Amino acid sequence: MKQNPDRRDDTKQKRYPAKRSESNRPGGSRPGPKPGGGKRREHDKGSHPRRGQSFSPRGRPSSYEPRLRDRPEQPGRAPQPASDPIIPRRFETGTGLPDRLEGRNPIVEAIKAGRAINKLWVAKPEDKKMDPGLARLVAMAKEAGAVIMDVDKRVLDAMATTHSHQGVIAQVAAHEYVELDDLIESIKAKEEEPFLLILAELQESYNLGSVLRIADAAGVHGVIIPMRRSVGLDAAVAKASAGAIEHVPVSRVGNLSQAIAKLKESGFWIAGTDADGKTDYRDADWSGSLAILIGGEDKGLSPIMRRHCDFLISIPMHGKVNSLNAAVAAGIITFEAAARRKSAVAETRKQNNPESVE
Repeated sequence: MKQNPDRRDDTKQKRYPAKRSESNRPGGSRPGPKPGGGKRREHDKGSHPRRGQSFSPRGRPSSYEPRLRDRPEQPGRAPQPASDPIIPRRFETGTGLPDRLEGRNPIVEAIKAGRAINKLWVAKPEDKKMDPGLARLVAMAKEAGAVIMDVDKRVLDAMATTHSHQGVIAQVAAHEYVELDDLIESIKAKEEEPFLLILAELQESYNLGSVLRIADAAGVHGVIIPMRRSVGLDAAVAKASAGAIEHVPVSRVGNLSQAIAKLKESGFWIAGTDADGKTDYRDADWSGSLAILIGGEDKGLSPIMRRHCDFLISIPMHGKVNSLNAAVAAGIITFEAAARRKSAVAETRKQNNPESVE
């Protein structure tokens, strides 16, 4: 049976509300802003440049002040760790603190020399039984009036600058330097021929400590170092010297050239160590008041220092590497000079008193 196309199923047909005419809407206008008669909306003050005002490279007026959200975020300051009153501050790696000693031998020698020990940090023993050597050191420090602080080994590892604290670190009074004039007078009071070492611009703590150890073993009366461009007396030097820092006077001068001139006025001969020196160290005259000038690790003696020397000495080289470590060269020359000077003194005494037996 053919259906009438005009007939529709009212049950399936969706019914929509009738479209309201413009006249039926409230107010008789379309939704949205009220008509303004075609006038352009005025912008806020400052959104466009005034006459004579220029734009910035980002398209903003030069007088534009960015809002808070436009400003770049400032990096927040990292929280600083709370300082531990037990652990003193630490210097850069490879350097030491002038008021600290690390290791057993330097501390023992400091106590024997009468140096004041303020504090002693001692690592707690793992098996609750302290090492006998460390126990004797703690007893010596207590007798000297030091405050003993038992800490974990990790605390000492954080404090140490020499990486070889041996379970003990001491806080001491900063090592005192001696005046050059006082050093010369003290040598004359001993009625001995003065024998000094002058170190020009040594940069490594280990080298300075080694030279102090050499000076003590060879009977040198003192060491002179410059105030600038040279390492000073710190924990690393004390560790390398194995306690010799407590027995060898060190004079720190502001001007090395003036110090050498003062030594010459006092009757000293200045012998410089240089690879181009004309005198073999085995043939040099080491008698009388003597000061041996040793250069730095990298460049040796500067031209100015060479001109201050009365003669230049060298160590013959037979290998492919024609240089020696500053401390090694100082050891070779210093012990040669010390042996020659001792022989000369013994020969003089024998001539003055033939009956004496050396």
